[in-house]
Amino acid sequence: MGNTPSAQKPTAIPSPVARQEVFNEKLNYYSINSKLRGLQLDDTYHGSSNPISIDSLDSWESKLLSDPKNKLAQAAITSNSIDKIVSKTNVKLTNSDKFLFNVEVDVVGSPSFFNNQKSSGRCWIFATCNVLRSHVIKNYNLSPEKFQLSQSYLFFYDKLEKANFFLDNILDTVDEDLDSRLVNHLLKDPISDGGQWDMIVNLVSKYGLVPQEVFPDSFNAQASSGLNGFLVAKLREYGFILRKLVKDGESAEQVGLVKQSMMKQVYNIIAIALGSPPKPTDSFKWEFIDKDGSYKSFQTTPLDFYTSHVRFDAAQQFSLLNDPRNEYGKLYTVDRLKNISDGKPIEYVNLEISALKKVAIKMLQKNEPIFFGSDVGKFLSRETGILDVDAFDYDLGFGTSLKLSKEERVRVGNSAMNHAMVITGVHLDETTKAPIRWKIENSWGDDTGDKGYYLMSDKWFDEYVFQIVTNKSFVDKKVYSIWKNKDYTTLPYYDPMGSLA
Repeated sequence: MGNTPSAQKPTAIPSPVARQEVFNEKLNYYSINSKLRGLQLDDTYHGSSNPISIDSLDSWESKLLSDPKNKLAQAAITSNSIDKIVSKTNVKLTNSDKFLFNVEVDVVGSPSFFNNQKSSGRCWIFATCNVLRSHVIKNYNLSPEKFQLSQSYLFFYDKLEKANFFLDNILDTVDEDLDSRLVNHLLKDPISDGGQWDMIVNLVSKYGLVPQEVFPDSFNAQASSGLNGFLVAKLREYGFILRKLVKDGESAEQVGLVKQSMMKQVYNIIAIALGSPPKPTDSFKWEFIDKDGSYKSFQTTPLDFYTSHVRFDAAQQFSLLNDPRNEYGKLYTVDRLKNISDGKPIEYVNLEISALKKVAIKMLQKNEPIFFGSDVGKFLSRETGILDVDAFDYDLGFGTSLKLSKEERVRVGNSAMNHAMVITGVHLDETTKAPIRWKIENSWGDDTGDKGYYLMSDKWFDEYVFQIVTNKSFVDKKVYSIWKNKDYTTLPYYDPMGSLA
């Protein structure tokens, strides 16, 4: 909208100055202007560190409202959500916005069947269950409308293990000042609802899995803020006590006994809020009727159900990351980021985004749904379920658009993995075989998007997808070797790649 900055000339040149000085100042203007990414400079600079004054407010308001388009935008946006006003209309929908896909996985669970995380941050657990239940459905010829794994089962044991890991970290950092950056980081959110793929590996390896009917959702699993608020406060109290005991010279045995007693109380809190789940070796009967009408039943345990009935080895799956800040072709981890004290750390093989897409297409062609992590809040039309960087015209509404690159957004804290979903399809160009759009199964129920399915444009994949989970069948030997060799580069605990989906 309007002239580009490079086409504008300064309207006023300070005087008195020599001709050569004037020429250099113009050069400086154009040099600076080329770095401003469309920002239009004011005609004059008043030399104040705070440009907000009565005069400037009068000037800014006058210039803003002198354009009739801005008056219309102001009237529309003050009365409606910004996204609603700047989103493109159906008339402008492009080929990237069609819910049609020429590559889709054959077997996937229904978004309508116990697939709503509701008011909780369990997306990573739901995404995992959606990937893993597809294997159970395939193994036993089940209806996708009638089978789901228990997200609450994993949620329970994740809370319990994160609490223990937090207390271990408090003891490990007792020599740090209480107000140090590290201790403050530990205290900030010790039992977050969020997680990462390797945390799933830790959980299913130790606790296994159960069908949804064995341990269904409770109110506090679906609306976790009450439990989280109380438990976080209690853990901070326990952390304070442990630090004082160590500093007062209590024996390691005494401190260990106190911590064990604390964990017993933590268990009580979680069990009262979520219910008592089966233990990993508890026996239960799994019964179902398959799509052909045949009744089947198995006596099993959570660990046996995972190994014998899900038949998906999570430990052989690993994350490919696209982090343009850091060197590609290397393995990264994040300091103090896991959920089980003696479990595996977070692991990412960092690759270019084109490599992630190549692997994702191979997986879908082999009927493998894909766990992935992204920054879901950007350029999302929740009502239509469309994730598309071209779906919103902020320049039309505000006279400016967003100009940061993916790398820059991560560096300044404007983008990070905050949501996990499942890729279930892709539409490839018939001639070039390049991806145009991707089909997504979300965990927000079936009343948004296309009955719970979302559409992600390929441009959105470039900008806001950070992670996919795969295995050695779909990557080059070199990539697999990077993961297997465990030659980590450790990112600091506060790094953006330590965010939890």
